[in-house]
Amino acid sequence: MSLALTPLPRRGAFLSPVLPVVAVLALLALPRAPDGGAGPADAMSGLAVLYCAIRLVRDRRRPLSGTAAVVLGLPVLGLAVAAVGAPSPWDGVTGMGRFLQVFVLVPAAVLLLIRDRGDFRLLAWSLVGLALWQGAVGVHQYVTRTGASYQGEDIRAVGTFGPQDVMGMASVVSVGLVCALGLALGRNSPRQRWVAVGCALVLLAPLALSFSRGAWIATAVTCTAQLVLAGARRALKAAAAVAAASVVLVGGLGVGTAMLQERIDSITRVADSPDQSVVDRYSLWAAATGMWRDHPVTGVGLKGFPEYRDGYASPALSAASDTEGAGAAYRRQPLLSPHNMYLLVLSEQGLTGLVALTGSWLALLVCALRGLSRTRVRRGPGLDCALVACGLLVRQLTDFLYADIGGPSTVLTGVCFGLAAWWALAGHDERRGAVSVPLPRRVEEAVAR
Repeated sequence: MSLALTPLPRRGAFLSPVLPVVAVLALLALPRAPDGGAGPADAMSGLAVLYCAIRLVRDRRRPLSGTAAVVLGLPVLGLAVAAVGAPSPWDGVTGMGRFLQVFVLVPAAVLLLIRDRGDFRLLAWSLVGLALWQGAVGVHQYVTRTGASYQGEDIRAVGTFGPQDVMGMASVVSVGLVCALGLALGRNSPRQRWVAVGCALVLLAPLALSFSRGAWIATAVTCTAQLVLAGARRALKAAAAVAAASVVLVGGLGVGTAMLQERIDSITRVADSPDQSVVDRYSLWAAATGMWRDHPVTGVGLKGFPEYRDGYASPALSAASDTEGAGAAYRRQPLLSPHNMYLLVLSEQGLTGLVALTGSWLALLVCALRGLSRTRVRRGPGLDCALVACGLLVRQLTDFLYADIGGPSTVLTGVCFGLAAWWALAGHDERRGAVSVPLPRRVEEAVAR
């Protein structure tokens, strides 16, 4: 009896096309320079977009379906109008480039480079791995008192992002926790689910030590939504695990310090006795709404908020925050945005930009939830992908109530929208899988044989 030997395809044919996106996440793990501008991860995201374009030209495939092109391209309308009204041509070009990177180009590239659920899970686990690394650095900073300054002590966990991007680590850990919970609630193998549960529980500690109220709220809202979408039985099991982990962290390991308790209590008294950071945020929000009232349709132009801020802000605004620690010297960080994505868009792009951008996000959320509903009804594969995608969208849309784009971690937002866009526009329907770049022919023939 003889065995027929099947020729193997080239080794490179098996490499996933999402590896450039994985490289973007890997570069986010590196320490950043104190200036906080564009870094290696941003440059790698541009190369990933270029790589995607080359693959599309080579394979001669239509880049996006009509629906995907409309949903992802909708923000361009408001950006084009706002760029014309920018304080300077340079501000218009750079501002439009940043928005296109985060909300159009990177999400579209991620959508097109993902071939199947295996690639989706690879990116989801990469986000979990990045969160574990940044969380480990953050916990070490808290324990050794080498973190960012918080109430006179260098204990705030900021990971490798430094005090200039104090929300960076909190955002990464929050995204990783959402991905881990979604993977844990899916129908994967028991070992993968338990590993995901363990990762989610471990990430609770660095999230707490980030002292970021916005990240806490966004994560809590998202995890609750994921549990509800996964079903009552899974929700009860996960809630019990979180409660047990909280008891261990607070009681057994002593994570619940007086500062942490005070930070948690401050969430409920933001209207009664707010601290200076809350006062500044309220003043910035009022300034943003004032700009919109005077420029309701097109706003003050891209990057126009800093130019108009002092003319609309109240005297209670401190105009800058003190940052130091985590290897950086003392510095006054100017407050150049309202720290609310919706108000930033409303003030700089007006109703035109806000309707276009939020319309794109809501369309993605509706499509993602519809795909999740179909998957649950049919009990088909991909429940974990659906929960991760819906979770990332809910987290991002909730987080935008307390934050906006800016800093080294901004490119992470584009990757998250890309993952959500793949599930919403292609991943939940096998017949629409052609929206992503296909496997090379040699691999398909080898699998068929």
